[in-house]
Amino acid sequence: MSSEQVSKSKVHLSVENIGGIDNLSTSFEPGVTVLAGRNATNRTSLLRSIMAAHGSDDVALKGDADEGSVELTIGDETYTRTFERQGDTVISGGNPVLDDPDLADLFAFLLETNDARQAVARGDDLRDLIMRPVDVESINEQIESLQQEKRDIADELSTLSNLSDRLPQLERRRTKLEDQIEEKEDELAEKEQEVEEYDASVSERQEVESELESKLGDLRSKRRDINDVDRRIETEKQSLDALESEEAELEDDAEDLPEVAGGKLDEIESEISRLRTRRQEIQSTVNELQSVIQFNEEMLSGTSSDVVDALRDADGAGGSVTDQLLGDDQVVCWTCGSEVDKSEIEGTLERLRSLREEKLEDNRDHREQLSELEDEKSTYERRQRERDRIERRLSEIESERETRQERIEELKSDRSDLEAEIDSLEQTVDELESEEHGDLLDLHREANQLEYDLGRLRSDLEDVEDEIADIERKLDERDELEAAREDIEDELEELRTRIKRLESEAVEEFNTHMDDVLDVLEYDNLERIWIERTEKRVREGRRKVTKSVFDLHVIRTNEDGVSYEDSVAHLSESEREVTGLVFALAGYLIHDVYETVPFMVLDSLEAIDSNRISRLVDYFADYADFLAVALLEEDAQAVDSAYPRYSPA
Repeated sequence: MSSEQVSKSKVHLSVENIGGIDNLSTSFEPGVTVLAGRNATNRTSLLRSIMAAHGSDDVALKGDADEGSVELTIGDETYTRTFERQGDTVISGGNPVLDDPDLADLFAFLLETNDARQAVARGDDLRDLIMRPVDVESINEQIESLQQEKRDIADELSTLSNLSDRLPQLERRRTKLEDQIEEKEDELAEKEQEVEEYDASVSERQEVESELESKLGDLRSKRRDINDVDRRIETEKQSLDALESEEAELEDDAEDLPEVAGGKLDEIESEISRLRTRRQEIQSTVNELQSVIQFNEEMLSGTSSDVVDALRDADGAGGSVTDQLLGDDQVVCWTCGSEVDKSEIEGTLERLRSLREEKLEDNRDHREQLSELEDEKSTYERRQRERDRIERRLSEIESERETRQERIEELKSDRSDLEAEIDSLEQTVDELESEEHGDLLDLHREANQLEYDLGRLRSDLEDVEDEIADIERKLDERDELEAAREDIEDELEELRTRIKRLESEAVEEFNTHMDDVLDVLEYDNLERIWIERTEKRVREGRRKVTKSVFDLHVIRTNEDGVSYEDSVAHLSESEREVTGLVFALAGYLIHDVYETVPFMVLDSLEAIDSNRISRLVDYFADYADFLAVALLEEDAQAVDSAYPRYSPA
């Protein structure tokens, strides 16, 4: 579905047993939708449901459910995700909006734990994060392939240049052969005329001459046959030379191919299987942690009096509602009913959140390892296919060489037979000689020799003309080869500059939008936040390479209006949140995420004051077809009242 169609479509969402949601059905109009409410009212669960429908795995099955689902309908298209608990693992299925949700997870689904959003706060490498979706390895492989193709074309053009230099020599050879043929034809015509005149003067010896003429005719025929055999032998030898040349090239290609260890592919496939299984186990743990964290957050935000009654009655405590109300620092434990310090539960929750982040990081590491292993497997398989192809062709060449060698031996045998027949005919002709017919015999011999010489000259001329025609045909391809080389050079230039271009675009997008957002939000004494792209020499293994680096700068003004550069570490929590969101927006725009992802989601904006949240939402609304924002009630009141409101709880 095109972006224009999406922007005009109404979206319907159905959720069952996801996060803290039992069952929910709602619709979204294009534009901004505000999810307003207090904490633990399933606003984040609703956002995660939207993410799940797009293919994201950052979602948890409801703690007390064995299966759940999400269904998202956009126009005439319906997308589903299903989740089923199998032991300690949750298995997902269905047909989400996206086959690969990585871009959306990075730059469109901006929850509190979003990597792009947190990059500034954690001091991550901003350049590596913005370039994470770019398959640099694939680009390098394309560059290597194009460089090899360019070298092949250069070799062909060099060969054509040599052929072009050879063409004048061949044309001179052709002219010389044509002159020689013309001379031989004149000589042969004169000799045949002499034979005819001599035949007319010795008609009385007609019978002997007839036999002699017959033998001489046979002799001429055999000499033509032996000339034809010589040409065929030469042709077979040329074919053999071509086969040997091709064999040598293939053997060189085979030597250039790295050896693939016999069990290497099996090891890679085994490791891929292990990593996939481990990812499923980690995701299952993350799902369980998410359910536990979400449940505890909801309970911590305010246990109802009915729940307190139930917990106290379980201990036989009883009492009035007034007696059951606890101070701000204590809560009723929802597992045992005892009164515990709120800080203890919050500490436990923080440890669970840290564990969840560790598991999510492990999951990302495993995903990267899987990608690298699958690339390595693909490389090995490609090399093996090339080696198999070379071996098959070498086998075919060996068979063809044997066939041609046998044919050469057969032709040599035929030539020996013809030489024997010629010797016999010459002996017979000698026996028919007489003193009075010696001149006639000499004339016939001379005529036969002229015919033989003429045949060789014509054969040489045919070979030269064939070679000239072949060179001219190949030279006609030179313009196409040069055009192809120029196309390859253009493509190489595009590939080599693609990464730098994306880096420059990312910096430009961030700096432009950061300037705009700071103007809109009006932070005191914060003049500018901007990224500078620089290049530094860093060590990779044993060598040093040049790498791009994104340096984040903060410019403030003092009370006297003088500008100075401040440390990123001195940014307030609000300023860091805004900077992280703008960085995510830059990635969203340079990677064209909006073309495939209709939704952008925002959550956990409490560090930013209400008025600035309102302006920030207005700013982000210009870039996404659907923008779903989770806000506290007091923050939602500051947002444009024209935006639709929805409360999941």
